[in-house]
Amino acid sequence: MDRRKALQVLGTLSATWTFAGCRGHQYGHVIKKDAPNMVGSHDAGAEVFDPLVDEAVMKLLGRQCIPSPDQPTGQDGMPMKKTVCFVGVENKSAEEIGDFKDQLYQQIDSKILESQTFSSVSRRMVDAALFETRLRPDSLLVPSNMQLFTQVLSRQGAPIDHLLFATLTSGTTERNSSKQRDYLLTLEMTNVHDGTYDKQSAEIRKGYHKTAVGKLWNYNPLKY
Repeated sequence: MDRRKALQVLGTLSATWTFAGCRGHQYGHVIKKDAPNMVGSHDAGAEVFDPLVDEAVMKLLGRQCIPSPDQPTGQDGMPMKKTVCFVGVENKSAEEIGDFKDQLYQQIDSKILESQTFSSVSRRMVDAALFETRLRPDSLLVPSNMQLFTQVLSRQGAPIDHLLFATLTSGTTERNSSKQRDYLLTLEMTNVHDGTYDKQSAEIRKGYHKTAVGKLWNYNPLKY
């Protein structure tokens, strides 16, 4: 093998080793609190879910914060907090949301606890009550099931006033190689004492495109 061929072979091997070595590398960085969320290229992420939770919870709890005439008061004369049992998040969207399902639960539950009008039941107690009663979350609105479930929670030391359900849905509009997906987070709250019902939704629309031109073509800033 002459010198030129030997150098070519060594150059090829070196490039191969370099590529193979870099292929397994991954780099990370801490994102500042005031930095915008990364926008997912194929499905929804924090840029969609965070504002959905903020809007839906704020509107629902804000409407429910008005004390009722028969609401118990504490020693200071102020209305006592209503207890909400947040049952869970149901994903009916076109996407698998993976670990975001648990994160959505924790975000909504935390915002309930942060409010000045409501308190929340521990998720572990909710899961334990569902296990003991052998009930599915979607069957709790049957009156007999609701009564059994609330009795178990009361026996555990967690009497409740409301059941709260969260549902994530989506609707997709396609146009050639682009698509728009409308994400809707719906919160449904039921009073376990009298059956009264309240509902609040928040929506975010997001466009997906094969190229950057797709955004300009479908969402021309000069047109909208």
